[in-house]
Amino acid sequence: MTVLKMENYLMNINGEWVGKDLKTKDVTNPANGEIVGTVPNGGEAEAEQAIDAAFEAFQSWSETNAHERAGYLKRLNQLMLENEEELAQIMTLEMGKPINESRGEVKYAASFIEWFAEEGKRVYGETIPAHKAGKRLQVWKKPVGVVAAITPWNFPAAMLTRKMGPALAAGCTVIMKPSGESPLTAVKLMELCEEAGFPKGVVNLVTGSSSKIAKTIMENNKVRKVTFTGSTEVGKLLIKQSAEQVKNVSLELGGHAPLVVLDDANVDLAVKGTVASKFRNAGQTCICANRVYVQAGIYDEFVEKLSQAVKELKVGDGTDESVDIGPLINQDGLDKVKRHVDDAVSKGATVVSGGEPISDNGGVFYQPTVVKDVDNSMVIMHEETFGPVTPVQQIASDEEAVKLANDTPYGLAAYVFTENVARGMKLIEKLDFGIVGWNDGAPSAAQVPFGGMKESGIGREGGHEGIEEFVESQYVSIGME
Repeated sequence: MTVLKMENYLMNINGEWVGKDLKTKDVTNPANGEIVGTVPNGGEAEAEQAIDAAFEAFQSWSETNAHERAGYLKRLNQLMLENEEELAQIMTLEMGKPINESRGEVKYAASFIEWFAEEGKRVYGETIPAHKAGKRLQVWKKPVGVVAAITPWNFPAAMLTRKMGPALAAGCTVIMKPSGESPLTAVKLMELCEEAGFPKGVVNLVTGSSSKIAKTIMENNKVRKVTFTGSTEVGKLLIKQSAEQVKNVSLELGGHAPLVVLDDANVDLAVKGTVASKFRNAGQTCICANRVYVQAGIYDEFVEKLSQAVKELKVGDGTDESVDIGPLINQDGLDKVKRHVDDAVSKGATVVSGGEPISDNGGVFYQPTVVKDVDNSMVIMHEETFGPVTPVQQIASDEEAVKLANDTPYGLAAYVFTENVARGMKLIEKLDFGIVGWNDGAPSAAQVPFGGMKESGIGREGGHEGIEEFVESQYVSIGME
């Protein structure tokens, strides 16, 4: 891997790269603490400028036909794939993800642009049979307007494209606000949008104070839609702020995914699926398995095989091609993981493998860990860990699995391993989760709806449902007499 040099990045508003005169924010590599770039520390003024630019561009962009908009998106998709390695390197340097995972994320991110380039051509209206002679009833679909996309640090490419792809395809203009922890990938995406030829103001990028920029976005009535991925706590705040203008919001929030392994499961497949779900991005994903429930008959076998698989995972700097587990994003993330494991051990759980932080060249690492004999009294079974730790609890029945799995305010993702089709369907029907992987630890794809129930969010991203979040239905009654 060729390591990129440190750069001072800029924002892009109305087609211009701006922010040279602003104070900057350092972006550091969590694998070693080194500064890998800086971005302007923008605030209210820059957010207002981006909103105005997007608002001015909306009229002409929304009148561009769907096939023309698809052309811009297809070009962006092509450029992302052509620049896969640079995007992946930036991602790994700014947030620590192993380079092979970063390459995979670039492809995944590009797939949303490709999917919605085509899906934008299929935003269909309706003709409805009239209730009396002399009327014609129709439903038209219109783009919702200016969209602000606020994204997290853990998937800095895919979380943006999953929002901007459908928004742009539907005819909306976009303001991108990436996380301050990993904004550099967004800057590169903005460069590619510029190279793809998007008109000025159609795509804008602001970096800086999340609280100041978000407050401005929520208070400005030119922004008609906010799409956010992040914590449930922040999502609830955005809901409250949106009430003043009844602003349209889509929210993909926290999760606490259960993974259930029934006694007729293929244990090797269940172990493979658990590792794929739990340890991707060092466990820093909203849909990773956070609570593992295994039936008594295969409990010991599962724990032994899982522990052995986890011991084989290599931890280190994500720039190393052979690394499986990179660093946590920051010291707060590491402290939370330690707190969860320490609490579980203090209440009777046993660490089977791992269980310790790793001091390595100033990085923020934690050993991939398996903890057995956990129970419902432990914090780790109620709070999202966001780290490479798998707590395993023994269960006796399908009914107990459903009860424990649903015992959470969250409802984003769940996983079930069983070879019995009827048993699996009956169990899954009782789970209150928006996404279920059945004998599958990696269910995400561009063509399927992604989103949660309960406190895990509002709306869906991806699939044909994803573009509906960015259009309004306009009913038109036509008198023909």
